[in-house]
Amino acid sequence: MSIGTGFIAVAPVDASRETRIVSSTFWPAIEPEAIREAQRIDGTVTEPRLKGALIEAIATTNAALSGWRTARQAEGIAKLADVDAEKIDDTSILVHRYLRAVGCLAKALLLERYRDMDSTGKGEKKAEAQFDTIDDCRRDHLNALADLTGRRRVT
Repeated sequence: MSIGTGFIAVAPVDASRETRIVSSTFWPAIEPEAIREAQRIDGTVTEPRLKGALIEAIATTNAALSGWRTARQAEGIAKLADVDAEKIDDTSILVHRYLRAVGCLAKALLLERYRDMDSTGKGEKKAEAQFDTIDDCRRDHLNALADLTGRRRVT
């Protein structure tokens, strides 16, 4: 396999336009810029499209975790960061996993939408190559949910 020497221009991101997304007092706020960096989402994805994908990813993730959240709140825990868990880099591993779940699902949603932008033969091949990426993102989302709640991963 050879490495090309071509230059690929990537659209710049104006992070000042991207505001944090807050869903409830229990869950941590989502910083779009951090999700962009963690998931390698470049500036070709506009701020409104990323925000829409993040809102859907947050809603889906929160719905999947609603029973678990309710149980923690019944124990008197006010927010995810307060759940007794190991900390890595001064942040609860559960917070890291929540952010991973939201980020992975948002990326999967974006990949599903962007693959249909070019329906030419070249676009079809690129879309086929992205199936694994979409599936990988969805799998990572489900794994993050399982890890957060302490459930076993099932294949």
